[in-house]
Amino acid sequence: MKIDTNTRQILTELESCGFEAYMVGGCVRDGIMGRNCHDIDITTNALPQQILEVFRDYRVIPTGIKHGTVTVLCGGSPFEITTYRIDGEYSDHRRPDKVEFTSDITADLARRDFTVNAIAMDKNGSIIDPFGGKNDIAAGIIRCVGEPEKRFTEDALRIMRAVRFSSQLGFTIDEATAAAVHRMKDDLKKISRERIRDELDKLICGKNCIDVLLDYSDIITAVIPEFQPCIGLDQRSPYHKYTVWEHIVRALASAPCEDIQLRRALFFHDIGKPACMTLDENGRGHFKKHDSVGAEMTRELMKELRYDNRSITDVSTLIANHSKKIRCRADVKKMMSNIGDELFFSLMVMKKCDNSAKNEFVLEENIFFDKLIEMGHEIVANNECRNIRGLVIKGSDLAVLGFKGSEIGSLLHEILGHVIDGNLSNSKAEIMDYAEQRCRL
Repeated sequence: MKIDTNTRQILTELESCGFEAYMVGGCVRDGIMGRNCHDIDITTNALPQQILEVFRDYRVIPTGIKHGTVTVLCGGSPFEITTYRIDGEYSDHRRPDKVEFTSDITADLARRDFTVNAIAMDKNGSIIDPFGGKNDIAAGIIRCVGEPEKRFTEDALRIMRAVRFSSQLGFTIDEATAAAVHRMKDDLKKISRERIRDELDKLICGKNCIDVLLDYSDIITAVIPEFQPCIGLDQRSPYHKYTVWEHIVRALASAPCEDIQLRRALFFHDIGKPACMTLDENGRGHFKKHDSVGAEMTRELMKELRYDNRSITDVSTLIANHSKKIRCRADVKKMMSNIGDELFFSLMVMKKCDNSAKNEFVLEENIFFDKLIEMGHEIVANNECRNIRGLVIKGSDLAVLGFKGSEIGSLLHEILGHVIDGNLSNSKAEIMDYAEQRCRL
């Protein structure tokens, strides 16, 4: 594992003052796995006041000094430095009520969540691994340090973190830990919605999210009960080969891992189906208005999970439009007009991901979606009119003809519709002639 200059400097400063100092946790795990690591956590036997003294010439933030943590800025990067500690009881299921500082690195590692995160490494690359974390990394296993029930009772979010790490790293959760995950899932209700949201985002972007979301669907329904009716629901449709939940999961997994907005949209996109399902006389399932119902459900759920307003709007907009038919250039322009260029292209990818989790014959439609994407890029490149700003006339031009107030806005939208449909060209003479005729009505 290569240690960058700033990290080495922090470790050296502590050691030169006679203290032990180790990198610990996720940065060590990722380094062993050859993954990039952006957050470096340091642990030391120096007490908080001693850490402040060692770094008196640095910019220091006493982040959580009560719990032994000080943040030091070095080379523009923040480093959390925490004194070895033993945690007390966790009455709020998040932070220990009190901590006891210790000089024993093994005692400090014993309080951590999973063996793969309970490894320490010094600046020379020497490893301290009392709980077999390195072997679990090699075997691809997520295992609690000590008794799973104790770890999850201390902080119930660790239940969510176990499945998130399984999704991100592609690791299997060991039998005892998995049993506790399922058994203690209801404790997640004690955790703030913001913390659940952050773990959920990481989980749905993981490379192993299919297996995790299918095997641990009860963890998802523990935090979002609205998904429960999706589990095992046969769609009874010639287009579908999976239940609603498995379709959601497989559609989600086909989206780029780095596109969090698209993954969120696909995660929620069919949540409205159970409420909208009807069967015709042949027993075939239909889901009329599930897109609009799902969009509204998603809006409320994302509010509860404390997502920002822009994310809520964009995701619910994609869901509301994911079943809309787009057949021609005019339809492309209309959709661009309704939701904007950027969301239009996301919507097309979303439709392709949605199809990827249906019966094979449906995939043929993706060729057409690729043509619509190409068409959209042509419209952008040619700067073809697709919104009121693109019209060659303005509201003031209509005011000259005698139109007032809301009449102007209504007429601009009417004219835009005709331009998009090709019934009017976007020329001032032709549009003004049309407006004059409307004025006479």
